[in-house]
Amino acid sequence: DVQLQASGGGLVQAGGSLILSCAASGFNFDEAAIGWFRQAPGKEREAVACISSDGVIYYLSSVKGRFTISSDNAKNTVSLQMNSLKPEDTAVYYCAAGRNGLVPTLDSGVGYWGKGTQVTVSS
Repeated sequence: DVQLQASGGGLVQAGGSLILSCAASGFNFDEAAIGWFRQAPGKEREAVACISSDGVIYYLSSVKGRFTISSDNAKNTVSLQMNSLKPEDTAVYYCAAGRNGLVPTLDSGVGYWGKGTQVTVSS
């Protein structure tokens, strides 16, 4: 079974940092594209950062320079380092695997979803 286990969410003050981790299993991680999406209350889900097996990386414009996505093929994990967090980063963050190894930037590009983890940034 495909599993995407997200962890690392929590409550942090504005300006602080958090690291989210996504542990993947049940598919060939070396050929996968893994991304992080988020959904804030009352808003549509959006792709935050994604990385493919051949190094293609996507960042939502509002997180560029603050968030860094990385992949550890030895551990089948993808991490999202989030720095300089803002209240508007508050959302449920989801780990997702793209279809056919392509970087998912829309929900339609996601083949598998993990359960979300809450990130709350207080002002």
